[in-house]
Amino acid sequence: MSGLDLENVIPQKFQVSNKAKAIMALMALLGAGILVIGFGIDKERAWHSYLTSFFFFTTMAMGGLFFTSIQHAASAGWSVNVRRIPEALTAFLPYVFVLGLPLVFLAKKDLFLWLDPAVVENDPLLLGKQAYLNMAFFAVRFLIFVGGWFFFAKKIVGFSLNQDRDGQDQWTTKALSWSVSFLVFFALSFSLFSVDFIMSLQPHWFSTIFGVYCFTGMFQSVLALMILICLFIVKMGWSNGLINQEHIHDLAKYMKAFTVFWAYIAFSQFMLIWYANLPEETVFYLDRSNGAWLYLSIALVVFRFIVPFLALLPRWAKRTPAHLVGVCSLILVMQYIDIFWLVYPNYNNEVITFSWLEIGTFIGFLGGFGLVVTTFLGKYNLVPIKDPRRDESNNHHVIY
Repeated sequence: MSGLDLENVIPQKFQVSNKAKAIMALMALLGAGILVIGFGIDKERAWHSYLTSFFFFTTMAMGGLFFTSIQHAASAGWSVNVRRIPEALTAFLPYVFVLGLPLVFLAKKDLFLWLDPAVVENDPLLLGKQAYLNMAFFAVRFLIFVGGWFFFAKKIVGFSLNQDRDGQDQWTTKALSWSVSFLVFFALSFSLFSVDFIMSLQPHWFSTIFGVYCFTGMFQSVLALMILICLFIVKMGWSNGLINQEHIHDLAKYMKAFTVFWAYIAFSQFMLIWYANLPEETVFYLDRSNGAWLYLSIALVVFRFIVPFLALLPRWAKRTPAHLVGVCSLILVMQYIDIFWLVYPNYNNEVITFSWLEIGTFIGFLGGFGLVVTTFLGKYNLVPIKDPRRDESNNHHVIY
């Protein structure tokens, strides 16, 4: 179809059968049950498993809001027809708040060493960080960060949905200004959120670009998820030609760029710590350079950077659905493994253990996340049908 043919085309609804909904709900319940059993067997490990899956799906929801916001901030037209997909990912943000509460108020010293008074009072370094690493301030930061994300998502995504109803251009203008404000808030909040929930697991270690490292992984993986959802919608014919190969090609280019950016940040962090060779910095990499952890560290470099980078280099690779499904799936798997690599050495820095508890917890989160996102997509138009830049997206063509 040409852009002119698409001018008045309305997409079909995202269709989720009752059976599929029941399966996702069952997955969520199964995961919750397995997690409860895990707490009974090994409480500390269960919290690490919970945190790993929680952070993974938080990055998916936040990646959706970040992508949406940068499109509005740049007044981008090419992405209008795929923008409803990242908007749908933000529907999980209220659950980030609910699911994060146990980590803040219940996990305590099973996850966070600095919440153990007996340890802190005998550790000069932790005593020096107590002004930041304390229970009250930790809870306040969580409430501000996640509450702020939900507030901005409600505004920015709400403007898009309002425009679907009345077609008023004012919503585009409002979305731009609110998106710029969110990006400023995001830069600080997501970095500190990553410090609070991941870097503080090893409170004697620190990195000034840790938040950037988590951000690059977040955005690379959310692009992979967006591409998979786009490919599924196109295959089912629900977009009626409004989402096409050109949009997917550009998303794949974006993903390739952030594959390189992730490697750049990962190398920068490692190289500066290795070169300085300071004990308070090298402890992080020493834990991940012994035994099987070394092989997992190498696997991250190979399968999160080298393989996806080479697999996305040719033009055809970014326009071939079956090929993209494989690459995107690999990136999503490596996002989980990356978070696992960040979290689990704090539980056991000698042996890598991956069992039914990690799988079951992830399945539970996946079921809940899938149910929330598909419900959103089934409720609203798959494409922002009254966005004033829609014609540009209809006529989008990639020439390189």
